[in-house]
Amino acid sequence: MAFSFISFPLFSSSLFLAALIFTLLRRTRKKHTFQLPPGNTGLPLIGESLRMITAYRSGNPEPFVDDRLCRHGGRLFTTHLFGELTVFSADPEFNQLVLAGEGRTFESSYPSSISTLLGRRSLVLMKGSLHKRMHSLTLTRFASAGVIRSSLLPGIDHLIRLNLRSWGESVRLLDQAKKIAFELTVEQLMSEKPGEWTDYLSRHYNALTDGFFSVPLPSFLCLNAYGRAIKARKKVAESLMELVKSRKERKMREIVCKTETRKKDMVDELLEAEEGFTEEEMVDFLLALLVSGHETTPAMMTLVVKFLTDNPSALDLVKEEQVGIRERKKGVQEALEWSDYKTMPFTQCVINETLRVGNIISGVFRRTVADVHYKGYKIPKGCKVFASFRAVHLDENYFEDARTFNPWRWLGNTSKDSGKLSAGAPTFTPFGGGQRLCPGYELGRVEVSVFLHYLVTCFSWEVAEKDKLVFFPTTRMLKGYPIHVQRHRSL
Repeated sequence: MAFSFISFPLFSSSLFLAALIFTLLRRTRKKHTFQLPPGNTGLPLIGESLRMITAYRSGNPEPFVDDRLCRHGGRLFTTHLFGELTVFSADPEFNQLVLAGEGRTFESSYPSSISTLLGRRSLVLMKGSLHKRMHSLTLTRFASAGVIRSSLLPGIDHLIRLNLRSWGESVRLLDQAKKIAFELTVEQLMSEKPGEWTDYLSRHYNALTDGFFSVPLPSFLCLNAYGRAIKARKKVAESLMELVKSRKERKMREIVCKTETRKKDMVDELLEAEEGFTEEEMVDFLLALLVSGHETTPAMMTLVVKFLTDNPSALDLVKEEQVGIRERKKGVQEALEWSDYKTMPFTQCVINETLRVGNIISGVFRRTVADVHYKGYKIPKGCKVFASFRAVHLDENYFEDARTFNPWRWLGNTSKDSGKLSAGAPTFTPFGGGQRLCPGYELGRVEVSVFLHYLVTCFSWEVAEKDKLVFFPTTRMLKGYPIHVQRHRSL
């Protein structure tokens, strides 16, 4: 999981302002010393943050980057965003250095507002050996292809069909996708079935995630998005704490009575971890994992339907592929198997192209932990860096007719990349890379594939209300993509 943009810091005292101005003046002097990429730091204090936000309101996916690359040349430029001097990269080779340099030349760096909402023991904020262990645990025990094939796929199939059966004649697709993805994540990580508890948790997660990209006003001001997010986080944390305590007590009884026969989930793994996590640390970790299940996969589900709706020829091919799979099944309601998932080549092309054009994760923020030398530039230790995936994905130098949805470009390409530069830097990085590669990348693809299978084989739909794709602060359909649906086959 990654966050693409961050919130404005709140400057509340003249003393802090004076210290900030002094710091900015020092950084300005360092700009000349360290030969940063060309650029403009914009207005005092606020830099180019307002210019960037205004630019993205245009509906153009990369107006801010396009303008500066044209103005400054090259693939890197220096700007000043959200209170910090920032080197912005649209260079896949440099982005690869950033992703591969985790813990040596770069480290994950997010603002205090996001850190507060996630908690310091979230996977996004962990560093060093602890991050490696917990990332590996999340991937190998709960999101690897082997685990999905052997144990998760039947539950994914069942829960998606259960949700689709509840649809009426009109739905807001993003809301439905969030419900599906959240329930799947809760069941996979905590063994909790859909019900009142998951509904309660999901409602507060909506308010929590809305606060990631809002102004972090004091938490007692609950009328703004950030204040509501702080309040929602408290409720989510309380619910997760009750779960952790209950499971801890149950585990102790199982150990005493030697009756432990259940399949382990993430809560069990945390309770047994050699690090000896406190209950608060376990809550932080679970809370942050649920955020990814609440945001990224639902965006993928919604955008893939939007792009297919806008491209009838691609939709026809997906339908043909999925109907063929359904016709090979023994019964109408027989669940999908791993072999079915592996025979969806054009559907995977559509998912690739949705990730490339949609860019649910537009890039990642990092901070240099050592001076970085690159193509004559010297980026100093402590400088903020933004590695933009979207800028590369939408660049004509790497993808022909880059801003057009064209899933056929992926046919015959079995690599994760659409192409490689001579230096070997990948040009397609929708899930990041290196040690912080999103551990749920395969799981997300499977969930979207199963969702698409039942949607195109059992329903037809049409857009109910004109909607538009927006790119700030996250990539999403502005109105949640309302559609009218008609069911043609039982689920």
